[in-house]
Amino acid sequence: MSADTAVPVRAPEPRPASGSARVRRVERARAALRRAAPALAFYAAARLTGMATMAAWAWWIGRHPRTLLGHSWDGIWYAGIARHGYGRVLPSPTTPGVVFNDLAFFPLYPGLVHALSAVTPLTVVSSGLVVAWLSAGASAWGIYALGERVFGRVYGRRAATLLVVLWGLLPHAIVQSMAYTEPLMTALAAWALYALVTGRFLWAGALCLLAGLSRPNAVAVAAAVVCSCGLLLWRDRGARGNWRVWAGAALAPLGWTGYVVWAGHRSGGGPLGYFEVQRLWGSRFDFGRDALRFVRHLIVGRDAMAYYGTVAIIAVALVLLALLALERPRPPVALLVYAAVLVVIAVGGSSYFASKPRFLLPAFPLLVPVALGLARARPRTLVTTVAALAGLSFFYGTYLLTVARMPM
Repeated sequence: MSADTAVPVRAPEPRPASGSARVRRVERARAALRRAAPALAFYAAARLTGMATMAAWAWWIGRHPRTLLGHSWDGIWYAGIARHGYGRVLPSPTTPGVVFNDLAFFPLYPGLVHALSAVTPLTVVSSGLVVAWLSAGASAWGIYALGERVFGRVYGRRAATLLVVLWGLLPHAIVQSMAYTEPLMTALAAWALYALVTGRFLWAGALCLLAGLSRPNAVAVAAAVVCSCGLLLWRDRGARGNWRVWAGAALAPLGWTGYVVWAGHRSGGGPLGYFEVQRLWGSRFDFGRDALRFVRHLIVGRDAMAYYGTVAIIAVALVLLALLALERPRPPVALLVYAAVLVVIAVGGSSYFASKPRFLLPAFPLLVPVALGLARARPRTLVTTVAALAGLSFFYGTYLLTVARMPM
């Protein structure tokens, strides 16, 4: 074959230069995951041990661990929405005037569960657990990344790792392994706050928008993003010309407000009808009056152990919020606003007293003072403290799911 009739050979596609932006982003992500690997391993060990402890006791008393984790309390409502969509309204069989409407539950988590069950052989309940477990892992990574970014220069990676471990060993950390929305909200909140402190305002706004579709108290993420962007614009005139800051602040509340308005119209109550849906469930913001009445009841009377555990957790949360505000070096404003709003919502809301620790589960910045204190502690003190917290977490989580007879 002559040269002029040879089949032309296409030149090989040039490979991206090693210094290209895409390659650098991938390399940075891999490096970040490698740094976070020990924290993620500790977190996985904590949660797997907690689930194994609960499962062993559940089998012993004749209850199924999968049902307890994936189809209990609010998990039943999420599964129903994932299967059939919205539209279920049930009057309470025990409390006159209370009406259970599934519009009280935000749509992102059941939407993800529906999508996963539609494209895989998994049932809705199993899909709910998978989404929750993946979200918990993403939460642990986001908490580590945020802790490393904010406190790594002073305390190194040890403080960030401890922050993740402490979050995985909360007394009520079993919720992180259940088919509930707290892991998903925490993941989106942690990465939104990370994007915020690293100057990625569009990412912060977009992640905040998604977080706002996950839970009612996710309004705390929007408050953190909007306040931080507003403070930056007030302090730095140069930032006022950065359209990404304005766009991030504008995107942040859209998810939460969008669902609230839609659910209000769907319920027939207009733009604010969602709050009537919550009121009919027995939930409203009363500035803590109902909580104080219940605490007084616990002091003068007797009730289940979980209620006393709730009082202890709320008290510790209030102390930790004060310590976080006094911490030096001062944490970013976003972390303070986020944690403070979550605490105010949990303490100031009425009814469902035993659920308040769960409402505080996404408030991981409250653990910063403890993590920094343990980062400075002697190894023996550190090991003893973590072991004690692990024992409490595994025992209390097992108690909440297998013994306590109250909504989580």
